[in-house]
Amino acid sequence: MDLDPGLTALRPLGGYFVLRAGGTPPGTPAPLADVYANRPVRSGDPLDFRVEKVRGALRASEPRVAASVAQQGLAARLWSVTLGCAALYGRIPDPDPRLLHWDPAAGVPDDLWLREVRPLPADPATVADAVLRAHLEPLAAALRARHRIASGLLRGNAASALVGAARQLDRWARAHGRADAAARARSLTAGLLADPLLAGTGTLTGTAFRRRSCCLYYRVPGAGVCGDCCFPRAPRSSARGTS
Repeated sequence: MDLDPGLTALRPLGGYFVLRAGGTPPGTPAPLADVYANRPVRSGDPLDFRVEKVRGALRASEPRVAASVAQQGLAARLWSVTLGCAALYGRIPDPDPRLLHWDPAAGVPDDLWLREVRPLPADPATVADAVLRAHLEPLAAALRARHRIASGLLRGNAASALVGAARQLDRWARAHGRADAAARARSLTAGLLADPLLAGTGTLTGTAFRRRSCCLYYRVPGAGVCGDCCFPRAPRSSARGTS
């Protein structure tokens, strides 16, 4: 199936997989290339805005915890859109960060808008270049420049977000009799986890993943560990919500 200008095949998958496409995005959301490069935009610093938004929602005392959760959320959106297209269309839209706009104040699916749909192959190498190297590496660098956050943690977040998107897509595909889509998603996910930027971040068994790092979510007051966390239970400091 060829990519259509509106990427309509993604709509049944749910909001996280949907990408607004074509034309000029409403308002003044910045292209992600400007966000990663910290270029001035009229709305201020979108990345700092999102981290503070997440920090307020979580009541997190540590900015780095909010930065980790914010990064994983954006990574999940990028992976979901890309995996969804790969599974359903057999191709992906080029998510060129100069063409992909991000509104840090909006919820899904209104947070991302791609000005032009340009097809790319859906093989692991192409997808890794389009998402990992064009987006998640510069995003991680921008966050490390602002917050005391380890690169291994951010790589683990990227892998966790990838597997989470693949798991949701696998459930949908099986429920709707799309074994072909489920198989494409699994194959692509395994190939991406073998990329040097994600290799060693965790162990994939079926659709279950056990990462080798922690996203720090346990440090949110009242929170526990995530389902794929390296910790079997939250370290004791989480009970006090302190560092």
